[in-house]
Amino acid sequence: MKLAKLFEMQRKLDAFIETNQEIRTDVFMEKGLALLVELAELANETRCFKFWSTKGPSERHVILEEYVDSVHFLLSLGIEKGLDHLEEWPIGKQSGSLTELFILAQEEILYFLKNPELTPYRKVWELYNAIAEGLGFTNEEIILAYIQKNDKNYERQRNGY
Repeated sequence: MKLAKLFEMQRKLDAFIETNQEIRTDVFMEKGLALLVELAELANETRCFKFWSTKGPSERHVILEEYVDSVHFLLSLGIEKGLDHLEEWPIGKQSGSLTELFILAQEEILYFLKNPELTPYRKVWELYNAIAEGLGFTNEEIILAYIQKNDKNYERQRNGY
């Protein structure tokens, strides 16, 4: 999947938010925590780890929206550290259950936050790709959902979110 368009959209959204909210400080760690929270919210919607419950996952569109919430922060973190030159979504050979993939993604995000370099950043993207595959999301679905949520984020900013 091509990332240049998504990076550009995120760059513009970040600039809009920074202006709208009068952000003048480094918010890299705040964005990192936001990514971890969004990852946890995504896991919660999938219910993949809830062995004690018979209730199934949330509806597909809810899970997809949570997924792209994470993608927003993942893109933003890359922009913050000048890693937005990735042209293609990195694809690795990650496998495992969704539970395992969520744990690995959390570990790699934490590592990236302390070592904001290209290699760990690519690894996070690889894990997000594996999670998307595990959830059955196509590139087209992810891009469309990202664009829709990006528009929603602008609207939220305009309305005092």
